[in-house]
Amino acid sequence: MSKVKVLTVWSDNNINEEETSVLRKPCTDIPVPYDERRRQEIKTLIDAFLAMNDAAGLAAPQIGISTRIIIFRNKGFNEKSWSKSENDYDVLVNPRVTQARGELVTMAEGCLSCPEIQVEVSRFPEIKVRAHDVNGKKISKRYTDYLARVVQHEIDHLEGKLIIDHEGALYVPKQKKDFFDKILKEMNPISDDTDSRNI
Repeated sequence: MSKVKVLTVWSDNNINEEETSVLRKPCTDIPVPYDERRRQEIKTLIDAFLAMNDAAGLAAPQIGISTRIIIFRNKGFNEKSWSKSENDYDVLVNPRVTQARGELVTMAEGCLSCPEIQVEVSRFPEIKVRAHDVNGKKISKRYTDYLARVVQHEIDHLEGKLIIDHEGALYVPKQKKDFFDKILKEMNPISDDTDSRNI
């Protein structure tokens, strides 16, 4: 299986303008029932995610598919190698948050599409999501705590929103402070070498 490239806003001290324009584009819903092309898009996202060991989740636009599909682990977030069985991840097609509860919780998040940095992001600790599953069946699911954070992060991608759009503190590697100062002028980077799981 050929490895699918994850689109990034920057790489090697350069802005990736073409990739950024894909990541910034709001995604479209997939018509249900799915046609063959849409089934293939869903399969491509699943295969790309299962080929990774360091991601908690992945959204279709991150691999260049501008449709509303996300996939994420539903357990084992701290395990580098996980079983990758169908029970260990969720796929949501056309997801919509229908309910958000609790006081916002702030935590540093990393992202595969914004490599090497973390941003403190405030998110709801409990959400309810309406979506379709891989077969096009309507589903409604409730997510809490870290899982709720992962789902909100991935749904942000479907709207063209990235962690750098949040106003929380920004953590960057010391050796790249000048680069990030230049491209993220509106934020106030804090030099740090903190490691975080990419969402």
